[in-house]
Amino acid sequence: MIAAIPTLPFSDELLRLSLAALLGGLIGVEREIREHEAGLRTHLIVSVGSCLFTLVSAYGFRDFLVAGGATVRADPTRIAAQIVTGIGFLGAGTILRQGMSIRGLTTAATLWAVAAIGLTSGAGYYSAALITTALVLLSLWPLRLVQQRVFGGRQREHRLSVGLVAEANTAGVVETLERLGVQVTSFAVEPFDGGRGLRCVAELPRGVEPEVVIRRLMLLNEVRTAAWE
Repeated sequence: MIAAIPTLPFSDELLRLSLAALLGGLIGVEREIREHEAGLRTHLIVSVGSCLFTLVSAYGFRDFLVAGGATVRADPTRIAAQIVTGIGFLGAGTILRQGMSIRGLTTAATLWAVAAIGLTSGAGYYSAALITTALVLLSLWPLRLVQQRVFGGRQREHRLSVGLVAEANTAGVVETLERLGVQVTSFAVEPFDGGRGLRCVAELPRGVEPEVVIRRLMLLNEVRTAAWE
């Protein structure tokens, strides 16, 4: 007697993939708002991709498993298990080191968690996927505010715009910020008034006023303008 091979109706496929996209997208929105490298699209795609790998692993080889009139035993977790290893390479790409500071660790962790959420959605474990999404969002937003109040440390984020002279290097600006204890969480180099400009999101340590940072930056030869947005 040939054992029954599990199948998944189209409605369930749509539900699981859509839920993975929604939950991954929710976490991606938070990263997007804070202008991190991996934002809405990256988190959504990682979640959907993990969900699809899970579906393929569990349901995608039905014809092969029943080929020749005999049922072939297979482990449906083998492909899904590789997600845990593979997502590490993507997460590592979001971690950057600038001088003595390292940024991107939280984003790497959210990508890892989103992959797990997508895998869980693909397996049909909806309650766990929803609970995990809620906990990740809690840790990224409300818990971060509680951490700042309880443990002190850094103040709220500020957006800094720096205009550079032609062909100037941004290294001097970043080094100056680090000497002041300013944590640069994200930055982008873009055209600015015929030259180049640096826009970044930074967290100021307690005791350092925004005006002090501007004055120190204006002392640099490569800086034309500097202002907090």
